[in-house]
Amino acid sequence: MTAPGSQRRAQRLRLHHLTRDMPPGGGPRFPGVDVWRWQYFEGTPVPGGTVVPVDDPTGWRLYPAFRRLYDKLFICVSQGVPCGPHGVPPRRYPVFSKPIMNLHGMGVLGYVVRSPSEMKARFTPGHLWMRLLHGRHISTDVALARGRPVWWRHAAGRPLDGGRFDYWTVMAAPLPALERRMGAWIRRYLGGFTGVVNLETIGGVIIECHLRMAEQWLDLNGSGWLDSVVDLYAHGRWRFRDTDRRTGYSVALFGSHDRRYTIESADVDALRSVEGISSIQITFDEAIPLNQHAMPPGGFRIAIINCWDLREGFLVRAALRRLFRGVPVRD
Repeated sequence: MTAPGSQRRAQRLRLHHLTRDMPPGGGPRFPGVDVWRWQYFEGTPVPGGTVVPVDDPTGWRLYPAFRRLYDKLFICVSQGVPCGPHGVPPRRYPVFSKPIMNLHGMGVLGYVVRSPSEMKARFTPGHLWMRLLHGRHISTDVALARGRPVWWRHAAGRPLDGGRFDYWTVMAAPLPALERRMGAWIRRYLGGFTGVVNLETIGGVIIECHLRMAEQWLDLNGSGWLDSVVDLYAHGRWRFRDTDRRTGYSVALFGSHDRRYTIESADVDALRSVEGISSIQITFDEAIPLNQHAMPPGGFRIAIINCWDLREGFLVRAALRRLFRGVPVRD
């Protein structure tokens, strides 16, 4: 067994390597924050030596003891879900194929396989197949203090074709049955972990585990939530008073993959002031090539509207759609 002092020294060494070459986005305290989400993090103080992971590459580097949770074959096997790498044929179809490990997210390169001939034709090294699941797609953030859940928040996605989600409902109500099921899995595989993890489920089955928060709608978690997250990582305690929880929505706007988009910042600022709107994200960086943005095959996500009123969210989405200018990209 490793001595506590050795564990702390190893953690400090990992933090040194993690922050040494950190890009400007997110800085050394919130590494991995996309530029369009920095609005949620700027101004939040973080004690020296504390890192709050916001993307999966940071979680991978920071927590080597839990890296197997990014292996989706392990996620399936840990729950008894039929699965296998490409090359090992399924016994039943349809199945779902996806990368065994994907630290970019967004459902990249996932697809349904419906027959043995299709499985053979679409053989993809580095992919797994798993039983095709049905039911609600839920994204759950859970704050853990030494492996013990101290806070839950669930969001249900309304799916579109091509792996996209039209919007997410960030629920005020708990989901006790799902929390019991996930809690048992957490106790088995996340023992001793302190921080926020995000678990995705379909029909109650875990399909992904992320060693970081879901930052897309963190402003809907309530005032003081991010400060409490920082305190959790810094001191191992959870002090968030979740007294004004209410249902919110995260509405996505998609364009096509073959266009480069732009919009006037003043127009976006005007829409942020609409009653019932919490925030607006313009979810791409014009300085980065389009093919370097992780996007689902069904469309290129260009904006997200976080709101308390779904109708207002739809109206603002329609207004943004009219304001965006798209220029075709030539090969």
